[in-house]
Amino acid sequence: MSRAAVDDAAPEVEPAAPAPALQWWREVLIAAAFYFVYSRVRNTFGAGPESQSIAFRHARGVIKVEEALGLWFEPRLQRWYLGLPGHGLIRWWNIFYGTAHFVVTMAVLVFAFRRAPQVYRFARTMLAGTTALALIGFAAYTLMPPRLLDSASVYGACAGREPGCHGYGLVDTIDVWGGIWKFGSGGMASLSNQYAAMPSLHFGWSTWCAITVVMVVGRGRLRWLAFLYPAATLFCILVTANHFWLDAFFGAVALAGGWLLALGTDRWIHRRQERRALAPSPSPA
Repeated sequence: MSRAAVDDAAPEVEPAAPAPALQWWREVLIAAAFYFVYSRVRNTFGAGPESQSIAFRHARGVIKVEEALGLWFEPRLQRWYLGLPGHGLIRWWNIFYGTAHFVVTMAVLVFAFRRAPQVYRFARTMLAGTTALALIGFAAYTLMPPRLLDSASVYGACAGREPGCHGYGLVDTIDVWGGIWKFGSGGMASLSNQYAAMPSLHFGWSTWCAITVVMVVGRGRLRWLAFLYPAATLFCILVTANHFWLDAFFGAVALAGGWLLALGTDRWIHRRQERRALAPSPSPA
């Protein structure tokens, strides 16, 4: 049989269908719906009257682990930093903590959406997977952040007693020096779960931002400067006593899980497109 005859007898194979074009309004709706579910789930756990004692017990457990590793350094780090001139401009870090987490993440999403749609799809799934895994941590391990260990606020471990009753020596910098808003009082207190600290999404999301920027830019040494952002975030969450370093570690674990989920989803989509491409087209009537 000639080569031409073989080609005529072979079924026609259609090329893989390109991914559908991204629609900005659709992405906004998806992000809004996901964040609504995230907020409801995040603030459901840790809201009961027993949550305070559970969160404090878990915090003492984290401290014991860090002590066993010889890395319970958060009080010393904060004392050193607040001892700098002008308290190390700690109010600036309070503002950074309350704003960059959302503003920078949204900016990177828009940057990836406009510059590299394929990278955006992967990064979007990675961010969603990271956040979903973090929700499991919030639900399973209610944790009091370091700033509340000696706090006499309604959410603190010294509620109803003198501030510093446990002697950990950590200061709630937002409560003392302020920022744009306070998470433990006013309307923010009712919107924010005070004990959703493990894992740290501040560190997880900031590292996601750096990875996404590196993938979108694609080349050049300067792109690696993006990792200064998660480094600054790690320093911020420690000196403001909003997280233990173990929270950041498990934030990185959640991000790794989000990466694997995005990788698996991406491979599944590609296999699906390949099967469609290899399927013979229907014969004309």
